[in-house]
Amino acid sequence: MSISSVTMTGKPLYIAFLWHMHQPFYRDPMTGVYRLPWVRLHGTKDYLDMVEILMEFPNIKQTFNLTPSLLEQILSYTEDNAVDRHLELTLKKASELDTEEKLFILENFFLANWDNMIKPFPGYYKLLVRRGFHLIKSALMRMVRYFDTDDFLDLQVLFNLCWVDPMFRKKDPFLKALVEKGRNYTEEDKHMLISRQFSILKEIIPRYKEMAEKGQIEISISPFYHPILPLLCDTNSARIAMPDVRLPRRRFSYPEDAEKQIRMGLDYFDGLFGYRPAGMWPSEGSVSEEVVRIAKKEGIRWIGTDEDILSNSIGKRLRDKSGNLIEPGILYRPYMFENVSIIFRDHKLSDLIGFVYSRWDPKKAAEDLLNRLIKAQASMPKDRPYLLSIILDGENTWEYYKNDGHDFLRYLYEGLSKEKRLKTVTVSEYLNGHDKGEPLNRLYAGSWINANYSVWIGHEEDNRAWDYLTETRDDLEVSQKLNPEKNLSGAWKAIYVAEGSDWNWWYGDEHTTDTQQDFDELFRLNLIKVYKEIGRDVPLHLFVPVLREDRIIPPTITIRGFIEPKIDGIVTSYYEWYQGAYVDVKKSGGSMHRAESILSRIYYGFNKDYLFLRIDPAIPFSEFPDDTKFSIHILKPSQFKIVVPIKPPSSKAELLEKNDEIWVKIKDITDFAIQDIFEIKIPFNEVKAKEKDEMNLFISTIKDGEEMERYPWRGYITLAVPTPEFEAMMWY
Repeated sequence: MSISSVTMTGKPLYIAFLWHMHQPFYRDPMTGVYRLPWVRLHGTKDYLDMVEILMEFPNIKQTFNLTPSLLEQILSYTEDNAVDRHLELTLKKASELDTEEKLFILENFFLANWDNMIKPFPGYYKLLVRRGFHLIKSALMRMVRYFDTDDFLDLQVLFNLCWVDPMFRKKDPFLKALVEKGRNYTEEDKHMLISRQFSILKEIIPRYKEMAEKGQIEISISPFYHPILPLLCDTNSARIAMPDVRLPRRRFSYPEDAEKQIRMGLDYFDGLFGYRPAGMWPSEGSVSEEVVRIAKKEGIRWIGTDEDILSNSIGKRLRDKSGNLIEPGILYRPYMFENVSIIFRDHKLSDLIGFVYSRWDPKKAAEDLLNRLIKAQASMPKDRPYLLSIILDGENTWEYYKNDGHDFLRYLYEGLSKEKRLKTVTVSEYLNGHDKGEPLNRLYAGSWINANYSVWIGHEEDNRAWDYLTETRDDLEVSQKLNPEKNLSGAWKAIYVAEGSDWNWWYGDEHTTDTQQDFDELFRLNLIKVYKEIGRDVPLHLFVPVLREDRIIPPTITIRGFIEPKIDGIVTSYYEWYQGAYVDVKKSGGSMHRAESILSRIYYGFNKDYLFLRIDPAIPFSEFPDDTKFSIHILKPSQFKIVVPIKPPSSKAELLEKNDEIWVKIKDITDFAIQDIFEIKIPFNEVKAKEKDEMNLFISTIKDGEEMERYPWRGYITLAVPTPEFEAMMWY
């Protein structure tokens, strides 16, 4: 179209693309190992190529939102030699992998989009077919025998290779040769691949800096560890959008943490790029009036969120029943609240890219989007410039597209470059050059998902997590006030990490993933880290999963009747524990607990008056480290613990009860024995357990006051205190 025809059709419609780049903070605060590999793998597939594609289209402007926690993790890999479990098992020689490691690889090294990332590698796809599409963990042990050393070496290479962007696989001769080779890789191939992987990671931040300096992109940030800022300010703000929501027992209201998360992000960005960014994508587009005031105070000049927030803020429907915009000019402009500009994304167009176009032919998808944008331009009043904002995830989207979305993006960028009725801009470019926005009288409190916070609060699991966070933060604040000179920066960092939105994303019923247990454990580990930093006992509930289905560890064999074992430390008779239950320690451990245990089994049972516990060691008790103790923790119905010295064998154990956060000794216990096995007899009445009460317990090994292991690690043993009729009932 000629310039004259553009003039006749009015001003161009300005288009602001904002690609949000974020990963949860995967670093285990206890070991320093990254629990999941997604920063490293998305780093080789989704961050660098998104700006390198733009180098082919110099007239296309984009905004990229890089979360500081993502940048910190990228630098942790490239500068501090960070490792993740998947990388450790990639680098290990395939011939030296043990059975557990092989099982891990078979379970986890097919975590990629099968159609778009695995199928393009025929040898990789054959391995997937052999492993099976429907993973049954109990069948993996049988499956291992069908994979030899060469297969595992191929898996180590192909898993990492499929996560390298197609752009880099084509232009790098070595990577191209690896793709063509297809199978029968060598250890040298593998190590050179990982070296290339890290070379790509090292280019990410410099390339974004270069493109920002050229003015083709703008970089914005989110608060450091990606928290839901309005909920940090006040969890009660959830009631604005959800009046009937069930809130946590404890109210979390720390606006200073919202301020801190923003300021930490700005400072970190300044240290990397040499300036403070103008814009911020609040985590999950979550906004409130208080959050905007805090953002303004910290120097933020613009933020973005969803169109439903605008609709609720102005009290006006933006779309008709068919989903069409009623007055596009209302949405396609910036607004201002407290002198902070706010852009509101076109939800429908953003979701087309995020969830729909991946199933289309890429050229037709790009043409469809261009036609929608041209139609929008034609519908706009000619009185002023307008800004259409498209905001979505810039990383997870592309694995659902063939060729990682490159074909779609190239067709789209080529079309936009030629189309004079449309003009891409960075957000700040538009705000500074055209319109900072008209004032909003009020700003509705909500997120880009359903204009509320239901994903992160209200569900029983969400609320439990908030209660744990509030309690831990309160305890840290008290400790800091009592010890103002003590450096508790590590504890505060753990709190800020735990405030991130990613943990609650996987709590509740909205989302599910194969790695939910990792997210649950990382959340609780950060809270545990706080107590270790301040030198206080870790609350027992932090060792119990927030995930409901993981709290109770089912026994391998359940209780079938009363038992009367002789407490002598030896297996007096096969039948003395026959009616009891037992837990296989190895099978009950979670990913928090990877080391070989010094225990093998835990047996438990009861009669109407006593609870009996038996612990079978994996090594003789004589080989246990000196000063080792068992600590039997009872969580319900009341909090008790029994501490038993193992070395040297002792004749006395202590029963303690928790009162006002302090463990108080109740009495000595002598009814236990340590020889080949450990056995103990615990009167129900002494731990305040009545008939039909539910009991929850777990066992720890302690050395020099520090916990070595916990059994079971992921949850607890549960049982009901029996009635005298229990055994008779079991016969029916």
